[in-house]
Amino acid sequence: MATFLLKKSYQLKDLKEIKFQDLWGHHGIFTTMWIFGNPPRILFFNNHIRNLITSLTKYKIKKNFLRKHIIKIINNNLSKKINYNHLLRIAIDKKIISISLRKRLSPKLDFRLKLVKLKRNKPEYKNLNYKKILFHLKKIDNSKLDIGIVNKGKVLETGTSNLLFIKNKKIFTPKKNFYRGHTYKYFRSKMKNIYTRDIFVKDLKKYDEIILLGSGKGVASVKTIDEINWKRKSLKYYKIFLDYYKIAIKKCDIHKF
Repeated sequence: MATFLLKKSYQLKDLKEIKFQDLWGHHGIFTTMWIFGNPPRILFFNNHIRNLITSLTKYKIKKNFLRKHIIKIINNNLSKKINYNHLLRIAIDKKIISISLRKRLSPKLDFRLKLVKLKRNKPEYKNLNYKKILFHLKKIDNSKLDIGIVNKGKVLETGTSNLLFIKNKKIFTPKKNFYRGHTYKYFRSKMKNIYTRDIFVKDLKKYDEIILLGSGKGVASVKTIDEINWKRKSLKYYKIFLDYYKIAIKKCDIHKF
C-alpha cells in the first residue's frame, strides 16, 4: 500500500481547491516525477512538465499560462524543510488538476517480473486510462515485483517502467507501442548503441539481463521471470546504467520555489 504525504485537487479554471480526485479513467494526462533531498530536487523536471503540456494539447486540453499554474501548485505543496524521497504525480483533465506525493520504494536486487497480457490505450501518451494496469499493481509489492505488459506475444514495458534487454553485450529496446519515459530517454541520449527489435516472450530466455528504467524505480535489474523460468545471468549492464543514473542525479538542480 502506497504511503501518501499529500493528495489535493484544484479546479483548472481558477485553481480553487476541491475534494481530491485521482482522475484515473478520465480523459487526460499525468506525469510522475522523483523528488528527492533537502533542499528538494526533481529529476528531469523540465522534461516532465514540457511533455505533460504537449500531451495535454494533443488531448485538446488547453489553458493560458498552464505551465505557470502547474508550477505554482507544485511549489505551494512542497516544503523546504522535508528531506524528500517521494514520487510527485500531476494529473490533469479538462476541469481538474490533481497533485499527490507518495513514498518512493527502492527496488530490491531480487526483483521479479510477472508477465501480464494487456493492451494499453494510446501508449505513446501518459494518459489516465490506467485502471487495468492499476488492478494488477495494487496486488503486488512494487519494491519486489512489477508486471511485464505483453501484447501479441511481445514484451513492451512494465506497469511502471521501460524495459531494456541485454544479449551478447548488446542492448535492445522494444520497437513500438510503449510509452517512452524520461529516464528511458535520458539513457537513449547517453548510450548510442541501443538497438530496436520486437522482444518476443518466446525469446526471453536468450537474454542475459533485463533492466527497468523509470521515475519510480530509477534503474532496477530483474532477477527472475517465474512463468518462463528466466533467471538473470549477469549484473554487468545494470551497474553501467546505475553509474550513468548517478551522474544525472548529481547534475540535477535544486528546485526553484
